Amino acid sequence: MTARLTPLELMTKLISFPTVSRDTNLPLVEWVEDYLNSHGITSHRYPHPDQPKAALFAHVGPEVEGAVVLSGHTDVVPVDGQPWDTDPFVVTERDGKYFGRGTCDMKGFDALALWALVEAHYAGVSKPLQLAFSFDEEIGCLGAPPMIAAMQGVVPKGGPVIVGEPSMMQAVTGHKGGQGFDTRVVGFEVHSSIMHTGVSAILEGVKIIDFANQRNAAVFASEPTTLGAMFDPPYTTWHVGQVSGGTAHNITAKECRFSMDFRAVPGDNTEALKKAYLDHVSAIEANMQAVHPDTRVEIDIRFAVPPLEPEENGVAEALVRQITGDNASHVVSYGTEAGQFQQAGYSAVVCGPGDIAQAHQPNEFITVAQFEAGHAFMRDLVGRLA
Repeated sequence: MTARLTPLELMTKLISFPTVSRDTNLPLVEWVEDYLNSHGITSHRYPHPDQPKAALFAHVGPEVEGAVVLSGHTDVVPVDGQPWDTDPFVVTERDGKYFGRGTCDMKGFDALALWALVEAHYAGVSKPLQLAFSFDEEIGCLGAPPMIAAMQGVVPKGGPVIVGEPSMMQAVTGHKGGQGFDTRVVGFEVHSSIMHTGVSAILEGVKIIDFANQRNAAVFASEPTTLGAMFDPPYTTWHVGQVSGGTAHNITAKECRFSMDFRAVPGDNTEALKKAYLDHVSAIEANMQAVHPDTRVEIDIRFAVPPLEPEENGVAEALVRQITGDNASHVVSYGTEAGQFQQAGYSAVVCGPGDIAQAHQPNEFITVAQFEAGHAFMRDLVGRLA
């Protein structure tokens, strides 16, 4: 593999690997390793401790700190049950669009970043460039924190991080954070005619779920913070999307399961939000156990993604604005790995080709124009580093 592939050829190859989060991404990682190695670039893996997955990172240019880091994730969401008109793992061009799972979110950016790394290597850049490809972003940004930790001491500490989630090549300087709590309420079964002697996991679960209603009602009746006012909605919100449980209509439910999630605006204390939920759960649990000691509520934190906070004189933001000419303010309500890089001491910004409205959709696409805008961005970046 000595040929230098074009961005489109690279995207086509990356999308051919069906790296749905529930499955392995190792064939893609191995191919990227081989491709970089064929061009004289050493890459490094961070292997998942329990699953056949890995993150990959690489550095080109002088062995000094301050590299520009191009960050993307390798996993995609499933296509199961979606009405695709084309093979989702084959890039198909039609009507000025490239169709395929990941064209928008976010193997289009990954291909551009991979292209830029190889070009920077051959250009003999005087300022370094790094690549960071994670796993399990789509199930809660789980792969980036251990990857970031693994990068320390293996490659020089980077400086500005560009996370290439689809932003229409605009500089996104803030996004919401969030946490998800898998919640299992364990009750005590009795006949519903004597329900006072048992504990219904569903009825107690409803009391826990009502926490979301209470918190949402309170914030929507209040004035948003200055940072919050930048978002739509301008508040931290709580949500439960699925509930399951129960045995029969005339038995107090033994079990109730749901996930309580929040999306926090920058500036809100996520630890305080977490504590508020756990305190509410503890109070419900105490009342349950006063009826029967074998009842309980189990909590597993499914994900925890910090917000991306707008930086004062942020170098990542400044770099992106210099290249794109975009001087407007942009924030988004979805979470990304940018907040995790920022939390680890990097300057971070979100900027990538494509429209987030196309992410996760059947017939996902990126327009040819947006892909070319991303290519122009990378050409400019490599030129600046050279």
